[in-house]
Formats: sequence, C-alpha cells, structure tokens
Amino acid sequence: VAVVAPTYWQARRAADSLQLEWAHGAFAEVTTSSLRRSYHAMARQPGETLRSQGDAERALGRAPVALDATYELPYLSHTPMEPMNATAHVQDGRCEVWAPTQAPGIARAQVADALGLDQRDVEIHTTMLGGGFGRRLVQDYAVEAARIAARVGKPVKVTWSREDDQNNDFYRPMAVSRVRGAVDAAGTPVAWSHHLVTQSILADVGEDFIAALAPAGAPRPLARFATKAAPAAFRRGVMVDQTAVEGAKELPYAIPHLRVAFTEAHSAVKAGFWRAVGHSHTAFVTESFLDELAHAGKQDPVALRRRLLRDHPRHLRVLERVASEAGWGSPLPAGVGRGVAVHASFRSVCAQVIEASVEPASDGRGPGTIRIHRVVAALDCGRVVNPQLVRAQVESAVVFGLSAALRQQITFEAGRVQETNFHRYRLLRLHECPRIEVHLIDSEEDPTGVGEPPLPPVAGALGNALFAATGRRLRRLPFELALAEPDLPATEPTP
Repeated sequence: VAVVAPTYWQARRAADSLQLEWAHGAFAEVTTSSLRRSYHAMARQPGETLRSQGDAERALGRAPVALDATYELPYLSHTPMEPMNATAHVQDGRCEVWAPTQAPGIARAQVADALGLDQRDVEIHTTMLGGGFGRRLVQDYAVEAARIAARVGKPVKVTWSREDDQNNDFYRPMAVSRVRGAVDAAGTPVAWSHHLVTQSILADVGEDFIAALAPAGAPRPLARFATKAAPAAFRRGVMVDQTAVEGAKELPYAIPHLRVAFTEAHSAVKAGFWRAVGHSHTAFVTESFLDELAHAGKQDPVALRRRLLRDHPRHLRVLERVASEAGWGSPLPAGVGRGVAVHASFRSVCAQVIEASVEPASDGRGPGTIRIHRVVAALDCGRVVNPQLVRAQVESAVVFGLSAALRQQITFEAGRVQETNFHRYRLLRLHECPRIEVHLIDSEEDPTGVGEPPLPPVAGALGNALFAATGRRLRRLPFELALAEPDLPATEPTP
C-alpha cells in the first residue's frame, strides 16, 4: 500500500489514517523465545564439521580441566541515521533512480527486473548516504520507488519512517554457539570444539548479487534461473555460507585438538550483511572463550595469547602494541577491570583493550550500570594512506560496536518487531562514550580493510573487562540485558 502526495508529511499523515486489514501469514507465529529454544537445541547437536585437526572429543575427555559454555547474540538492525529512501522517474521506456545505495549495480539489475526493462534502460544516480553498514546493499527501497513511479507516471520520492526502517530491515542474524575447551596441567589449552548455529545471509540476499553479475544482455529467464540456483543451494545445505562462519573457522590460536562445526538455521526473519558480517558475532565467542580458558588455566590473558599466536606475526604485533599502550598489568582503580581481544577480518588485524566497571544501582536493587572508561585499539591495515581517516573509522566502529554490545537487540512477538525506534533500540550517548585511543601499525604492505575490522574485538574485550571487574561471565548480548538476568549455568573448570 502506497500513499503519494506533494509532501512527505501529507503522505505520512494519510498513510497513518488508512484503516487496513492485513493477512498475517505464517510469520505471525514467530517469537524470539521460540527461536532461542530452537537455536539452543541445535547447538547441542554435532553439526557439520568445517575444520578438524587432532581429536578434540578425545582430548576434551582426557584433559584435567574442561569447560562447556554457550554464547548467544541477538538479531540486530542497521539503523542508519538516514532511513531508506529513493527517487525514481519512469518515462519513455526508461527509468532513472536517485538513491543512497552501496550497490548501484544491484539496484540497476533489480529495478530492470521489477519493471520488465533492459538493464541498459535503467540509470542509477548514487547519492551520498547517511549511513549504510550493509543495509544499503539490499535494494528493496529503490525498487519500491521505481514501481510506484511507474504506476503514478511522475517522479516519486519514497521516504521510509524510522518505524518502517526498523520493521523491514534485513537483520544481522541471531547466533548461538556452544564452545567446549580444555587445558592441561600447565594451563595450556589443548582442545577446542566450537559449534555455531546461525542463518545464511546469502540464502536470503545472494540472488541480488548474482543478478547484478549477469551480463546486461542475458535472456531474463536464464538470468533468473542463475540467480536462484546459488541461494537455493545455501538454503538446502548443499553449500556452507562462509559469511556465517568467518572468524570461527580460521581460529589462529595454536591448539592441537580443534573442531569447528556449523548448523544452518532457517527463519522467516530476513538476514542481511551488517558491519563486519560474520566476524561481528564469531569474535565475541572466540575471544571470550579463550579468556575463559586462560582463567581456568590460571594464565594471564595477554601472555596466553602471545604464546598461542606464535605463528601469526601480524596478530602478535597488534597484541604487543595494544598491551603496551594500555599499560596491561598496571594497577587499576578498585572495581575497574581490563579485558583484551584480538581478531583478524577483511585482511586486517585489530586488537583492543577495554577498561570497564559496573556501578551499583542507587537503590541497591538493580543490576547496576556498566561504565566504559577507556578503549585502546591497535590496527594493522597495511600501508596507511590517510591516518586521520583511519582513526575516524576505528572510533566509529568502536562506538557502533559498544552500542550493540551494551544494549541493542531486535526481538519478535507474534511476528512483530518490538524495537521500532530509538526509545527501545538505544544508541551509545555522548556522555557515555569512553576515551578512545587509536594506534596504527607501520607497514609497507598493501592497504587492507579499515571500516569493519575494528568492530569485532569490541564485545569480547568488553565482556572480558566486565569479568575482570565483577567475576561474572556474561555470555549473552546485549550485556545490559544479561547483567539483569540470573547467572547462566556455571561453566567453572570441572575435572
């Protein structure tokens, strides 16, 4: 249903006044609680092995100390400050679109398909965009503008409200990981078994990309067949979506017995690329659980990482730099903890140390307030061309990651999104932002990723800092919600 008017406000008021009856469909039965139960049940099963070395199961059974932990991350929206919008004009068998898009080639292919035009008759004007984070790789808003313009016969600008945007996103997938590990008598990790359950992003949006790669003159039936074949293979489990497991499958730590497994979850909730994609959830799991193994083996978290990363010089460089700049091991004020995380993504490596605390509630009853005092980041992104731009990207990723780690989630009741605006999907506020220190590694290698690699370590470093401050391990994001819940089942070292 579309309302067209001379101004946005007229159209908005008219749309709000419509009395509509909707057919709710099968999605009306979906709730976050049911999804969580399903994901946790799948995580207890073996899964499909993606990486195996040694004999993890045997080593887990023989080690003097073993851990078994389950981590959970929610759906997340992109929530760019500029909601989805596009302007389209259809006339004389041609279509022009003005859109803040991250993928003009995909927009061109999809608009042409929607209107039955040849791609050569569609022109995309890419405007500046007020935030993308992967959301503007999906072109539903541009197609919507083109379809309405074709019906109206005049240029049409479509502007979504914040509620439209929140309710119709392609969300960062929910993920549940069961991780088991063991340390030997000397406190060194000897076994690691990670089973990850999440959706395939490519199953939902993969056909968009394939359509854009098809030659402009390819017959439409052939192009449509090609675009649907690969996503169908992901949905049927014929192929594993590497974006779902990246960062977990490439675990860099030298652990002799290791297994990484995956189970693809199927959900009516549409999944899409979110800043740092799979690394945004796998890094939280791997860096938190390695910290658990370090404490179980009575090892310093930085010293243990240093030993286990002996074959990865780039990881070691950023780890040593961040530990030095953060003053790892130096005294902290009472109640303040320090946590570390290091992760590679998009051909770059980033390490972070975060200092945080939990202030008691003023009435002594609530869970308290998480305070982040300092974030120190070291980044190896190859040759740095514009240092100030790189630092700004690191700061942006840290703030983006802290908002998600602390308080953001998308939940569903009767198929409806509950976090429809910023009053429930809350951002890190200015007065809550910590001091962020950025240190760039000198390198003569080719430049690598910058905008996404600083995000994955954030949640792990913060969770490790909160454990150091409180002695409580939070394995579910967002942390503010987890802090208010009863403790999860204990995963203390067991003989």
